[in-house]
Amino acid sequence: MTSPTGFPSAAVESINSAISEICGPSEDYYSWESPRRFSGYIKRLHHLLKQLLGSSPQNPPPSVHTALKGIAGDLTKSGEILSDYRTKSRIYVLIHCHSLCASLEERTVAIGAWLSLLDSSLLHNSDLRKKVSDLSTDMQLSQFRVTENEERVYCTLQKEAQGRQTSKAVQSAIIMDLARALGTDSENYLELAEQIKLLKNDLAGSNSVSDRRILISLERIFDSWSIMPDISTKCLDLDFEEDAHISPFKNFLCPLTKQVMKDPVVLESSQTYERTAIHYWFERCIEDGRDPTCPVTGQVLKSLEQKPNIGLAGAIEEWVNRNIEIQIKSALQYLGQDSSPVDCIERALDNIYNISEEYPSSRYRVRNAGIVLLIIKMLKYRSKSIISNMRSKALLVLLSMAKDDESKVIMFEEGLTRLAIHSLAGSLEKEKEYAVKLLLEFSSDESYCANLASQRGALVLLSSMAENLEHPTLSNLAEEVLKNLEKVEGNVQHLAAAGRFRPLLSRLCEGTEETKIEMASLVGNMTLANNGKEHIARQGGKVLVDMLSSKLEGRAASLRALSNLSALDDNASILVDLLVLPPLTNILFQQPLHDDPLLYLKEFAASTIANIVSKPGHWELAFASKEGHTMRSEFIIHRILGLLSQASAKCQLALLQILYGILSSPQASDSAASHIKSGDGIGIIIPFLEHPEAEPRIYAFRLTRLLSKRLGQVLANELSATNKIPVLKEKLLDTDCTFGERSEAACILANLPISDNEVKTILGPSLIRWTVTTLKEQRGSLVGRSPRPSASMMEGLLGILLHFARSPDPMVLDTVQEHNLMAIFREHLSFSSQSEVKQLSALGLKHLSESARTLASARDLEPQPPHGFCASLMFVCGKTPKIPATCPVHGVSCDENSAFCLIKGQAIKPLADLLNDENTKVQITAVEALSTLVSDGQTLKYAVDELDRLNVVDMVTTLFTESRPGELQERLIWMVERFLRVENHAQMYSVDQGLVKALVEAFKHGNANTKRNAQDALTNLKQLSGISGKNSNQARGRRLANDQ
Repeated sequence: MTSPTGFPSAAVESINSAISEICGPSEDYYSWESPRRFSGYIKRLHHLLKQLLGSSPQNPPPSVHTALKGIAGDLTKSGEILSDYRTKSRIYVLIHCHSLCASLEERTVAIGAWLSLLDSSLLHNSDLRKKVSDLSTDMQLSQFRVTENEERVYCTLQKEAQGRQTSKAVQSAIIMDLARALGTDSENYLELAEQIKLLKNDLAGSNSVSDRRILISLERIFDSWSIMPDISTKCLDLDFEEDAHISPFKNFLCPLTKQVMKDPVVLESSQTYERTAIHYWFERCIEDGRDPTCPVTGQVLKSLEQKPNIGLAGAIEEWVNRNIEIQIKSALQYLGQDSSPVDCIERALDNIYNISEEYPSSRYRVRNAGIVLLIIKMLKYRSKSIISNMRSKALLVLLSMAKDDESKVIMFEEGLTRLAIHSLAGSLEKEKEYAVKLLLEFSSDESYCANLASQRGALVLLSSMAENLEHPTLSNLAEEVLKNLEKVEGNVQHLAAAGRFRPLLSRLCEGTEETKIEMASLVGNMTLANNGKEHIARQGGKVLVDMLSSKLEGRAASLRALSNLSALDDNASILVDLLVLPPLTNILFQQPLHDDPLLYLKEFAASTIANIVSKPGHWELAFASKEGHTMRSEFIIHRILGLLSQASAKCQLALLQILYGILSSPQASDSAASHIKSGDGIGIIIPFLEHPEAEPRIYAFRLTRLLSKRLGQVLANELSATNKIPVLKEKLLDTDCTFGERSEAACILANLPISDNEVKTILGPSLIRWTVTTLKEQRGSLVGRSPRPSASMMEGLLGILLHFARSPDPMVLDTVQEHNLMAIFREHLSFSSQSEVKQLSALGLKHLSESARTLASARDLEPQPPHGFCASLMFVCGKTPKIPATCPVHGVSCDENSAFCLIKGQAIKPLADLLNDENTKVQITAVEALSTLVSDGQTLKYAVDELDRLNVVDMVTTLFTESRPGELQERLIWMVERFLRVENHAQMYSVDQGLVKALVEAFKHGNANTKRNAQDALTNLKQLSGISGKNSNQARGRRLANDQ
């Protein structure tokens, strides 16, 4: 078609090119209906345009030019649309079929409109004019629609873009619809795969989220659908020649599931499907708002009726039964042989599982064949040889077979529950999952629950699994098992013993009176872990306290439970807050005591109170009686003392423990000791020191030790009057007694204010020897460790040595010197980490140093060496004795390693080290010991110089500047004032502004002694003038006179 003169040549050429591209070389150029129809219109247009160009006059009117140009433009656009039909994948066209059809319709109508402009130029050719008019009308009235099948597939694909979950049956039906729309067979996997691949290429540069979702959904559906299950792979490699797996006929397989049908039904299209599979497809069609169709034929169904295919069902059942027999026979062979290969056993287990799950009605055949028993025996007797994966499969098979009641009975009788419990600790998650599911199956039957709960370790493992939230599936399953077990009354105790207290507490708090009593009895008789005791106390303590006021059985059960719970220290505050003390003391103090058949109630009440007061807490302020008395009150203490001599042995022990607990509390000790004194408690307690039973005796010793710190003189008087001090010494030396008793006896002896005569006559020199030896042995055995009983013994022994160290008796001092107590005390300054031991050792050194001054004074009264002529004779005879060096502190000669001189005894440095101790009491005692060196005014300068040489002066002054007002500061300033009496030291420290400032602060804020010493020290530093007009020299003279 060429362009005559007067026609627009560019438009004509464009029309020719577009028509050539659109119409193509052959009739089957397009496989879609819409482009074929459009191509038909264009062929007619091509024919008419050829006639127009050949018959029209020269220089046609402008309307022709406009029409040709418009037709050229729309043909070009149409070519772009049609290229999608030709070049894009068919699935892409289906996805966009509506938009493509709409675009073609729009272009067709537009071209028809352009044709109507040619009418005026064809007046001379009526025949051509009519043909153009007809084509124009046809094109303007044309409508492009997608086919019914294309419409269904389009809707389905758009729904799949929403990411819905799709069953296997629905996936198959979708693929069948898609294949029909694509014009291919649904069994042609390669063609379908190729189309999906082409779609993926088409969408490579697409930004459409919907298109990409459709692609992902199609890939997922195709991957799942294209896997054709091979039924024959489920059959074992049989060794029996007469037996062979019978492959299913094709019509046995559901077109949708591709599996052998169990309930085949026929549709009106005469196609047979699995009932559930076609039901899923019908539901999807209705959900999508489309007419239900037959997936295989695509036929729209007028009825959803599904008729059973009885003949086919019978044939399938016969085929199934035959294959089941073959698989059971093979499984018996492999499971019954110890030497069977692992893979054969696993395949046998897989087959039996498939039979049980796919054909539940055939479980009886598996059970009657003895396979259940064989699997249990394999788990029981070959547990070490089978791998975890095989054990998991075996448990899975048994889990499936447990749905058969008779099989469950066999499992139970053969001990499967125990095997399942063992697998709860398996290495594979699947093994544990199947094991706990088996236990869940058994726990659903109440008759099995009691046995399951009584299995050793079952509840502990299940509870641990339930609490492990890292594996939520296992946790939820274990929790379900435990909930089933909780429903059985007989499992309450087992569950509580495993830490599962909910059933016990619910019955305790919400049950009938009899049930509460039963639960309380369980709590009283159980061995509970600490967290269990606390949990029960918090959740059920209120009920137990209320039961103390109920009938006799309730009180007895509650008392046992509270006695058990109160053994945990942390429960003391919980029970006190629940107001447990008043009812307990009410029971304890009830009369009569003698021949009381309910005496055991008092014993439990006393033991519970003893547990509560064993740890200091807010029980000290809580009311312990209806009248508002507290445990440390005179009323309660006197009532306890009154009961001690009348109560049973068990109750006496608890009462002693109560007194010990009260006296051990820092808040209650002082008032309690005072009430014990006023109630003649010491006289009541002392006889228990010789009690025949160990426990009451031990607590009597502990109680007496505490009393010895607060009522030392009263206790000493009572012990002396009853001649019990020798008993304490005998107890200390008796190696047949417990170490605890001996430690307590040592501490009591140490704390007692024993007279010098008693030290000499009752304790005696032999005790020094034994004590020193024991301390040395203890030191050797306690290197690197200091358990409390041994530390207590050490404190007691050092305290006993203090009695000897402070004694002025010459015979005692000789014994002290003989055993060199100086060395013992010095060594324990640095050896022990116990503050009490260091304090006692420093105190011992103080006493020895004070004894050194007494001895020095005594030596001054001894005869002096000869002078004059006798002295000359001694010189001539060569017998002049060597006079030892004089001690600068004591003014007499002190031997090296002196037993009394701190300097010669090398005790200064260890004492100075204590000045840096964290314990203030230890620091104070060290200062007191060092102060003995500067207490004598005559040797003060020599003593201060010696201490300065040992750096003690700097350490003391530094500690003083850092100390706060109190006893330590008072002791330190006394020493500092002594140091500053020495002129050269006063001159040296006069420029120490830190010391001056500290002295000024002490003078301002200290007590009377501190202020006086601060004033004197500042006067020595010439920082303060004397008082009342006296100058500093007069003040110094007065002090020296006082020292002398």
